[in-house]
Amino acid sequence: MNFTTTIIKKAVQGETLTENEVTVTGVEFDSRKISAGDLFVPLKGTNDGHEFVSKAIENGATATLWSNDPATAPEGIAVILVKDTLQAFQALASYYLLEENPDVIAITGSNGKTTTKDMTESVLSQKFRTYKTQGNYNNDIGLPYTILHMPEGTEKLILEMGMDHAGEISVLSELAEPDVAAITIIGEAHIENLGSREKIADAKMEITTGLASDGLLIIPADEPLLMERAQSLSQTIETFGIQTGELSASILNEAKGATVFSVDDNGYQIPLPGSYNVQNALIAMAIGRWFGLGTDEIFQGLAYVQVTQNRTQWLKARNGADILSDVYNANPTAMGLVLDTFAKLPTEGRRLAVLADMLELGEESYALHASMVEHINDQDFQEIYLYGEEIKGLKVALADRYPTLAVHHFNQEAKQLMIATIKASLQAEDSIVLKGSNGMGLIEVVEALQK
Repeated sequence: MNFTTTIIKKAVQGETLTENEVTVTGVEFDSRKISAGDLFVPLKGTNDGHEFVSKAIENGATATLWSNDPATAPEGIAVILVKDTLQAFQALASYYLLEENPDVIAITGSNGKTTTKDMTESVLSQKFRTYKTQGNYNNDIGLPYTILHMPEGTEKLILEMGMDHAGEISVLSELAEPDVAAITIIGEAHIENLGSREKIADAKMEITTGLASDGLLIIPADEPLLMERAQSLSQTIETFGIQTGELSASILNEAKGATVFSVDDNGYQIPLPGSYNVQNALIAMAIGRWFGLGTDEIFQGLAYVQVTQNRTQWLKARNGADILSDVYNANPTAMGLVLDTFAKLPTEGRRLAVLADMLELGEESYALHASMVEHINDQDFQEIYLYGEEIKGLKVALADRYPTLAVHHFNQEAKQLMIATIKASLQAEDSIVLKGSNGMGLIEVVEALQK
């Protein structure tokens, strides 16, 4: 981006304190990341970003937004007064989006949105200049940040949209005005805040709030909650699924490092295990087809996708055991899918699982954790490690159904003991899967097994 302070003032409906005009070549809200020529956006949260403006100036900021008392505004830098720095940040992103005018693809869902984003970007990059949400910058701060870091000349912008409460995705969709929107799956994530799967479906459908009238919505064919809610829309609706939906896939082969599947008699592969990842690939395929990509281009994009770290990632333990790390986030639907997939994958040794609490499940937490017993048996799994308080429901369910299965439970103060116990048991021929909410810190366990 390359904006003068006059343009920024107009875009955010602010006013400048000084007459001198400067040019801004980047935007940051973290003063530590400021480079020469950047606009500093002091956001108010746990800390007030206005308190760090001196550091931003020291690092080279040429301008700053400002919503505190004008009398406290810094000297030696262009200052643009606004009522609310976050709203101004979002308004500037909207302005830049209109200036560049890429096609916008919005992706949400209870699980798989980051992997789907990565697959979609990989597919579309076969033909277009693309940019995608970096990491998990998918909220009311991260989304405008992504837009403002989009390179000039971007043709397709892939935005991940996350939420904790109702109304949040509406704000993101209205800001981004997507041409294509996709919902990966409706699970139980954030059910504590929303109350039911029906309310979760309503929240995810907010992605259509800003969807272009001639746009495309992609939803899973096996989710009646979404099918019902999509009926009243005027936009094109496309469904996907395994052996179901308008875009239907058949699984041909599942292995640790790849899944092979067919669509319309054409073969495809992804460097990831699991039919749930094939469903993510179908969304990317539908988006690719919508924008005119051919079979070969879609094949290349899916076959060589690079996924964000800690999403269904195969690693090696120090002793040679295979680690399936999927520790960024978890809800019952996602955990069940990972366990089902892992149970089918070949292994020379034993299958072990490390499962941690799934957070934000509310009053149904105990029962939802216990329900994971439906995805575990004493034939496919030889040892289970449970970590946290909420997952005690699964401990009880496993003891009732599989009394001879080796199940170990550790509270949150005993993570190091759990790591030591796993290391003592894990053999070179074994395979081990780790799944839990990000807040449980299973990444520490993954890293410890590699050392």
